[in-house]
Amino acid sequence: MARGFGKKIRQKNTENSGFGSNASGRFINKDGLPNVKRTGVNVFNRLSWYHTMLNLSTFRFLSYLVICYILVNLVFALIYYLIGVQHLTGIDKSDPFNEFIDVFFFSSQTFTTVGYGRIAPVGFMASLVATFEAFLGLLTFAIATGLFYGRFSRPRAYLRFSDIAVIAPFKDVTALMFRLAPYKNNALTDADVILSAAIEVIEDGVPKSNFYRLETQLGKINTLALNWTVVHKIDENSPFYGFSEDDFRTTDIELIVQIRAFDEVFSNTVVQRSSYVTGEIIYGARFVPMYYPNKENLSTILDLDKINEYEKQELPVLTGNKE
Repeated sequence: MARGFGKKIRQKNTENSGFGSNASGRFINKDGLPNVKRTGVNVFNRLSWYHTMLNLSTFRFLSYLVICYILVNLVFALIYYLIGVQHLTGIDKSDPFNEFIDVFFFSSQTFTTVGYGRIAPVGFMASLVATFEAFLGLLTFAIATGLFYGRFSRPRAYLRFSDIAVIAPFKDVTALMFRLAPYKNNALTDADVILSAAIEVIEDGVPKSNFYRLETQLGKINTLALNWTVVHKIDENSPFYGFSEDDFRTTDIELIVQIRAFDEVFSNTVVQRSSYVTGEIIYGARFVPMYYPNKENLSTILDLDKINEYEKQELPVLTGNKE
């Protein structure tokens, strides 16, 4: 965080944020994970590989599987090649390249326990390596199957947050707003929001982060089918009461968002988090509507491409005083 706001804020600071007042940088990343780097333990104890693989994007997950599969077979192909191709029957010995290709495909057949039969090991060393590779292949595919099932069956909210928050006119005053929308066909009910603000202040010449619970105009909705614009009214009960455009631009602010809803298919509660920092808050703007009826007026179209669209808007004169 770059610069603190030294004036007194009326709302009481909360101490249940889970983050220390002296923490630095962004508290919650855009993907909802805490921006915390742990030291004092080695990498194998610091990371849960199961959680890491479940949280990877689909493209990266599949890419890692393919790369690992190729590398493992290259290693075993090299071992077979060093043992000697004469210990494998059915090898094309016309040139070294064809020999290695045949050894590589024999490794892949052994690893997957397919075993077409054209190439077979002869002798103790080749048979021993093939036996170990087949055993390793069974374990690897069992782990990969478990990861596929875990990724497929894990309950998720599947919410898309707007990249920005806006300061918009609201009932003759101003309000801080952001919006979110489900982007898959899952059914979410009883959705509620927890909204907090981390504001850097200067106390005795030392910057520190104070945390404030922000009240929302609508804290819970029965069904999350369309987009939901979360609104925090900036009145005398708000820590942003009296903030000007320059204050919003120069004060280090982070909005921490947590959405909790019930997934009817999984019969489970799902949670998704996100955050907005100072540079992602647009002053004097209003979101453009993102849903409208279809041509026959029989259903509603939710246009997710419009989730970040806004238009500039004049704001009422702010009358609050932060002193």
